[in-house]
Amino acid sequence: MPFFEQLSAALSQQAASPAFWLIGGVTVFVIAASKGAFGGGAASLGVPMLSLITDPIGAAIIVAPLISMMDMFTLRTFGPSSWSKPDLRVLLPGLLLGLGVGWLAFASVDPRLVALMIGTISLAFALHWFWKRRGKPRGQGKPASTPLGFIAGAASGFTTFIAHSGGPPVTMYLMRRNLGKTLFVGTTAAVFTIGNILKLGPYGMLLMARPETLAGALLYAPIVPFGVWLGLRIHHRLSYEGIMLATNALLIIGGARLIWQALGSLLS
Repeated sequence: MPFFEQLSAALSQQAASPAFWLIGGVTVFVIAASKGAFGGGAASLGVPMLSLITDPIGAAIIVAPLISMMDMFTLRTFGPSSWSKPDLRVLLPGLLLGLGVGWLAFASVDPRLVALMIGTISLAFALHWFWKRRGKPRGQGKPASTPLGFIAGAASGFTTFIAHSGGPPVTMYLMRRNLGKTLFVGTTAAVFTIGNILKLGPYGMLLMARPETLAGALLYAPIVPFGVWLGLRIHHRLSYEGIMLATNALLIIGGARLIWQALGSLLS
């Protein structure tokens, strides 16, 4: 069947599916809102949630262009003035390396093992943060670190290419910096805008090879601006402490979800 006929058939089938909208539509909206409010945080929910209505590889392909679209809307608010340049200088080289390794390893690395690793690290980090903050005021931020930033960027680039779960390494690195809410969100948004744009080439080829994933991305696309708009309103209403609380809560939810999904798949 020609490509456009397959695309048209997939659009009709998915548009008529209640599960497609109830599970996938809500998931895309939550990810978009988290992008606007926190610069990310919930993107790791995309693959495990959409895997309930398609296969994991198909879910990853659908999510890739949608996240890039979210970044374009987010950057309209969080432009260069909201970026921490010293942190970008140490994060981006590692990010590029991680993306390259992720691309090369995409077909051979088990994404379930990557998800399990990232989920465990995310959960441990967030629980440790909540434990340390009990009754204590926020401490002084630490200086930008080239080794830690490079490692965080590389881990983020690799995991974002394999499983769209690149948020935790960058989040954990930036949280130690205590940048303030706008610099924190703006820098996070800048890192992932660059990473997600670079992912579009390889994922674009995968989209064209699987018309049903392109159909899914096209149908979900109109949800994106509304989710980002709501997230931006939330961002402006929250304090830095509120942003950190919400970010760590998302790390716990996303980490637990990744662990649950990975273990369930590995043990089945």
